[in-house]
Amino acid sequence: MLNHSEIVFQPSIRLAVKMGIASMLEDREWVGSPGASSDAIEQLKAVAPVALPESYYALLSYSNGGEGPLLRPPYNFCLHSAEETIDIERDGTFHEFFPQIFVVGGNGGGEMIGFDLRHPTYPIVAVDMTNTDLDESILLIAPTFDEFIEVIGLEGGE
Repeated sequence: MLNHSEIVFQPSIRLAVKMGIASMLEDREWVGSPGASSDAIEQLKAVAPVALPESYYALLSYSNGGEGPLLRPPYNFCLHSAEETIDIERDGTFHEFFPQIFVVGGNGGGEMIGFDLRHPTYPIVAVDMTNTDLDESILLIAPTFDEFIEVIGLEGGE
């Protein structure tokens, strides 16, 4: 029998366990990839335009990319890997039309999901990529990333 005191986690996995993300998502509808390395997390922190919540990095340390339902619209979340997010930020993929949105994923159907950097709590929003007028195209999913995590992996009504 495996003694739990003998388990050695990578430092990045420790963060996900500490924050309860690992146990929470194990009981939900989430198809994820193995967690991001500590190096990938540090590179992502270096390219992020602001200090993002530790819970975002904890999610990536548990699941470096993944997909599952959301309890709220847009009802699906496709999490980009740390490496993909780094590439998007370095390439400036969305900077021209959506400079204040730090994209961390999408819904799989034409909307990107990210932090809205225009507000101090960095709410999580969905943005219709076909409409560059943020007043018309932005949809609040959760006021904070911690509240966003609460709706990941749960089915919502449409």
